[in-house]
Amino acid sequence: MADVFRGLNLLETLKESIENNKLSEVKDAVEDLLISRINLAVVGDRGDEKSTFINSLLGLGPGDDGTAPSPSPIAPEDLAGYPNPKHPDFRLWDLPPVPSTSPFEPDGYMDRFKFLRYNAVFMTFTKTPQPNSVVVFLEARSLQRHTVYFILLASAKDTEKSLEEKTKASLEVLTSQGVAQPKVYLVRPSTLEKSDFSGLLEDMGRDLPEIRAHALLLALPTLNSSLVTQKKEAFKALVWAAASLSGGVSAIPVPFVASMVDSSVAVRILTKAQLSLCLDTESVERLARQRGLEPTVLKRLRTCALSVEVTKGEVKKRLAAAEKDLAAGSSKLVEMAMPRHARSVSRSFTAMLQALNGAIDEMAADAEKIVAAALGEGK
Repeated sequence: MADVFRGLNLLETLKESIENNKLSEVKDAVEDLLISRINLAVVGDRGDEKSTFINSLLGLGPGDDGTAPSPSPIAPEDLAGYPNPKHPDFRLWDLPPVPSTSPFEPDGYMDRFKFLRYNAVFMTFTKTPQPNSVVVFLEARSLQRHTVYFILLASAKDTEKSLEEKTKASLEVLTSQGVAQPKVYLVRPSTLEKSDFSGLLEDMGRDLPEIRAHALLLALPTLNSSLVTQKKEAFKALVWAAASLSGGVSAIPVPFVASMVDSSVAVRILTKAQLSLCLDTESVERLARQRGLEPTVLKRLRTCALSVEVTKGEVKKRLAAAEKDLAAGSSKLVEMAMPRHARSVSRSFTAMLQALNGAIDEMAADAEKIVAAALGEGK
């Protein structure tokens, strides 16, 4: 998963907006990343595999509040929405399977469930894709919607051989119905870090608009250390954008842009980082339950105070310390980070950049330790 989202250059995009004095675009990007607004649809038969897949995407396990139940109480013709408990603007929508009737008009199904409103659609199955699902896929592609993906959900009864056979048969179905260069992602619903899920994320990172790809990245659970690294890099781009607004770094003065560090913005960023990196106590305890570990084993790996709790007092203390410690190394950092034609750099920009980047590094290090312990790495 090391390559997931590597092709995205959010920081360069933000720098370009600053250089062109488009502060409103940077503000919108900061808000979008803090909110993580994204909607994903999961199409297919309602069973254990589908509900487990939805719950894993939300970072939930059996018995957790807000899980997609199995068997589903939802009527076959209805849809159900499942917001992420930590990122409520990241929603998964459970759509009924595409009807197997013949003749079949894809427009009717797509219109009924507002198919094109979702940022991405997962066409799930446990054997092979049924023909009408392929028709919907092709119709979506004809409408320039490329964020539609076929996902083979592995069941508890599947063996490596049976999954290999199902994948081969599925590709044959897609080819026979005219899908050019068909692709099927094998996903193990309860252990997303395995099989093809990382490849799916990588392809989504290329297919989704840049800001939506980052929103997805920040809202997903921390599946492995590589994903933690990707989250850290995304948060550093967010820190740079917020520091730019707070520091007033544009070449042309812009009204209503703070000239001093806004600690409330810093608190929002670090709170988002704590939740995104799954460092809050509820997330750590949930992960321990899912992996059969004693919660205290994972909790004590949080050595950064902000990993345990993000308080305004702690954030202000770090910002104040950074203000007092603007050494030569910091000046070089700012010189590298700033737009080329910016006339000067305020101390608030430098302080926020230094304080928040340091905090993100510490929190990410804690997240990496927790993920490694949960996955049993190093044993």
